[in-house]
Amino acid sequence: FQYLKRFDQGYNLDTFCYKAHSVEGNPAECLQQFLLHCGITDPSWSELRNFTWFLNVQLRDCEASVFCNPDFVKDTLQGF
Repeated sequence: FQYLKRFDQGYNLDTFCYKAHSVEGNPAECLQQFLLHCGITDPSWSELRNFTWFLNVQLRDCEASVFCNPDFVKDTLQGF
């Protein structure tokens, strides 16, 4: 949710890193973001769950990757 919210607000996501147990927004706002970005017009709860699970795994892997660390990469992969 935090990534999607910042994406919609035009923030640079290269420097954002999720902090465990940090809470932003409310459940209605979270659901609205998921519905907006999941790519299905009228998703089931199962489809929303799969979307959020997959997105979470991808973002966690991205945060753990040295190739996505702006301090390591500097500006060599700008826009990647």
